[in-house]
Amino acid sequence: MYQYDLETMLSKIILPGLRDTFLMLGGSIVTCSVCGFILAIILITTDSRGLRPNRVIYETISAIINVLRSVPFIIVIIVIIPVTRFVVGTSIGVGPAIFSITVAGSPLIARLLEGCFKEIDARLIEAAKSFGASDWQITWHVIVNESIPSIISSMTLGIVSLLGYTAIAGTVGAGGLGAVALTYGYQNFDDTIMYSTVLVLIVIVQFIQIAGNALYRKLK
Repeated sequence: MYQYDLETMLSKIILPGLRDTFLMLGGSIVTCSVCGFILAIILITTDSRGLRPNRVIYETISAIINVLRSVPFIIVIIVIIPVTRFVVGTSIGVGPAIFSITVAGSPLIARLLEGCFKEIDARLIEAAKSFGASDWQITWHVIVNESIPSIISSMTLGIVSLLGYTAIAGTVGAGGLGAVALTYGYQNFDDTIMYSTVLVLIVIVQFIQIAGNALYRKLK
């Protein structure tokens, strides 16, 4: 077991891992939000009570989402390695990790947003129809706009889950705090590094939750 001094541990191990974690988290928030939003809009539109009911489309997308959500992320990231290599060019690093997290995280975000959209009072939608609003106007100005506070609350949970995905991705070559905890902490029998990374992750989660709650209260 090799013991690192405090300066080396922070500058050479913890901070680079933190940087990679933020890169993975930031990139996956963007990609998962975009993909999840698109999927949620399709689901809410093609639902049996949606603006354009289509059972085939709804059931197909819903089944794919359910399959991806039912498989643990550590298995997903390993199974799609050939696809990751084809798309990104490699399976190791921040870029491949963002791709893998997007595949696993987008279904989660889609379900969270779909739940937010379903909370909208059907009478608001009927009122918008009576005024001659188009499907696009109803979707954007009624369903999405009225769901914003709920979306913020759900996305806070989603972002915390994505942070957990970055830690798992680090165990299979993506870098970040997960890799630091495994390589320098667990495998090197260094409790200081391992528990330090746990503490950093706890602080990040608390910050995300506090910021999400504050934004929710302001928009509510």
